[in-house]
Amino acid sequence: MAPDELEREAREISQAVRHLAEPLVRQEGMELVDVQYHGGRGGRLLRLVIDKPGGVTVDDCAEVSRWVGDALDVHDPVPGPYRLEVSSPGINRPLTREADFERFAGEKVLVQLKAPLEGRKTFRGVLEGLSDGAIRLRAVEGGEVRLPLGMVRKARLDIL
Repeated sequence: MAPDELEREAREISQAVRHLAEPLVRQEGMELVDVQYHGGRGGRLLRLVIDKPGGVTVDDCAEVSRWVGDALDVHDPVPGPYRLEVSSPGINRPLTREADFERFAGEKVLVQLKAPLEGRKTFRGVLEGLSDGAIRLRAVEGGEVRLPLGMVRKARLDIL
């Protein structure tokens, strides 16, 4: 399979799993932060990242793994065998939704773009928020930078 096809498949599977898992996670007072699917020679991996006020425990991860695993067995959005992992976001929490960029305003972040902007693809700084479809960032190098959401490959909290 071509790299573009693999990326599309991963995106489609991640979206299907998110659609299935999010209500289950929310019902228990938790947030589904991210869904990542990776296929390859090492086997398929489906990773769910969850959070809740005060943080998640190992027991929370085990419960979500059980509920989501049962739902995945019934609806089967992942082709073939795979490994399911459920974890907390940790200190480098991914920022995946527009609301995250408002919620974590004032925090240090790392943003990686799909294509260069102003000659670079990686930006570090303090998140100032989101407006008009762009992340506002006070860059480490100084000055405010606006990064269009459509250009973002990955964004996460960062330790500078």
